[in-house]
Amino acid sequence: MPGTRFCPNCGADQSAMPVGSGGDYIKKGLDTFTATINTMAGESGKAEIRLKELYSDVFKSHTQEERDVLFACGTSKTTPRESEMIAEWPRPWLYSRIFLMFMIVFVGLYVMVMNFNNLNAVPGSMFVGALLVPLTVMIFFWEMNVPRNISILDVISIFFVGGVFSLIVTLFLIDFFPSAGAGPLWGSTIVGLVEELGKVLVVAYYVKRKNTKYKLNGLLLGACVGAGFAVFETAGYAFRAFIRTGDLTYMIHLLFRRGVFAIGGHVVWAAISGFGLIVAKGDQPLQTNHLFSAKFLKFFILVAALHAVWDWSIPFITTQRQQNLKCAVLILIALGIVLVLLSAGLRQVSAIAQKAQAEERAAGSRL
Repeated sequence: MPGTRFCPNCGADQSAMPVGSGGDYIKKGLDTFTATINTMAGESGKAEIRLKELYSDVFKSHTQEERDVLFACGTSKTTPRESEMIAEWPRPWLYSRIFLMFMIVFVGLYVMVMNFNNLNAVPGSMFVGALLVPLTVMIFFWEMNVPRNISILDVISIFFVGGVFSLIVTLFLIDFFPSAGAGPLWGSTIVGLVEELGKVLVVAYYVKRKNTKYKLNGLLLGACVGAGFAVFETAGYAFRAFIRTGDLTYMIHLLFRRGVFAIGGHVVWAAISGFGLIVAKGDQPLQTNHLFSAKFLKFFILVAALHAVWDWSIPFITTQRQQNLKCAVLILIALGIVLVLLSAGLRQVSAIAQKAQAEERAAGSRL
């Protein structure tokens, strides 16, 4: 209200920020954005996001036993009951070790290719360079999967098999859209729609097969398929670049650029779509009609739009630096969406765990 110094909701000192200032508009815009995504995710209120938790354990030392516990989860004997699930923000760290390991491998292959001109190392550098970031992001989503009901073997299987089949489905669908890729706007929009549809159809298969109700599972299953899609696509682009130009430096540069941008590309887009599938189906088995529901289509249109804008040839964006800036903005938007969805997924787990605990206490009191 006019003349009020402190905000009645958050307690912020309004005198410290002039009304109508740039910072005020940005804050309001971010609040509206996160509230909208949170509502789409089936939650209400302010999304709780703890960025510090996502890297606080990265620089700590971890034992072999801790690694073994992580890799053992997801089996019938290690999956916790609903009443035992801990809905706190996880502190993932294994993803950083995966990144470091594959970075060392890629640097070794890079030295073989660039310093020793060893062509035998070229295929390896293509695949490991393409694998580095998508696999790391996928492992991050696996560590964030609080229900601990999907094993690392399932994750790797979905990554390879789901990734390949998502590409096959996309190639099949693209035949029905001859204008895909043609033109700066329309063609890119069709490509975004087709590729995201190809991925989400495969994600839907795994969601139906798992018959899961956890929103965090939707993020993980989508990330697995998206990571496989991204790796095989990038390796293909690197191969074509090398065959076309014969320039190893250009190939490595392409791998580096696509690797940096992979943090907010196919893996995250497919994860968002997978989350949407769980929101649409709820506790029911996934049916075809769920793919046409408004709850899911909101998420699908969102990721298809992000993908389309990513590929658009916008007239006023003419330099590589401007193109990189556009992609960086889209990455920040996608990661912001994922953080809100992670918060929503954790709140769902908390509600399920509390309900299960209450039921167990009630059952115990009747005995």
